[in-house]
Amino acid sequence: MALINPSILSADFARLAEEAKAVEGADWLHVDVMDNHFVPNLTLGVPVVESLRKATDTPLDCHLMIEDPDRWAPQYVEAGAGSVTFHAEAAAAPVRLAREIRAKGARASMALKPATPIEPYEDLLPELDMLLIMTVEPGFGGQAFLDIMLPKIRRTRALIAKHGLELWLQVDGGVSDKTIERCAEAGADVFVAGSAVYGAEDPAKAVRELRDKADAATAAVGWGCAH
Repeated sequence: MALINPSILSADFARLAEEAKAVEGADWLHVDVMDNHFVPNLTLGVPVVESLRKATDTPLDCHLMIEDPDRWAPQYVEAGAGSVTFHAEAAAAPVRLAREIRAKGARASMALKPATPIEPYEDLLPELDMLLIMTVEPGFGGQAFLDIMLPKIRRTRALIAKHGLELWLQVDGGVSDKTIERCAEAGADVFVAGSAVYGAEDPAKAVRELRDKADAATAAVGWGCAH
């Protein structure tokens, strides 16, 4: 079954606890951490993650769009994140960092910006629990989906199958009811959706509808996903 992770980047930051409760049927809550250095935007940090952890039972999927994740990522596990994603472009020692995240009890994930190819990281895949393919340039919500990322998603799914890995493949950026089926057909099984969920009249219903569309698309191509 596809996993839907609403992004609080599109939520009302003055009402984060309420916004988290509005999507409690979601699989994870996606938390975008930006430092205004790695990406040109500034969002939130460890204290907000700690507060969110107390405000919702939905596990937190923290996406660190920050410099020096080798130093900071472990703190997000300690703050309560169930999954921590660092960027390949920012990590000095990605294998060591992934192992440290896992050792602290969270799922380790690595993200790739649109221009970063997957192939140089093939040997690292067994060290990860999830790989995130950015389908927009990271930094801002509400951007249009980049269709040119679909071949990269397919190549990544092929590498996962080649090595027989239980690796989740996440997409983030422009995911909506108009694009999620293409992502699922290409091989993604975890979907970050911001505006498509929090911009809907009924966010919980939007989550269910996105999951249904992704599951139907996956069934149609038959590559399958197990969570």
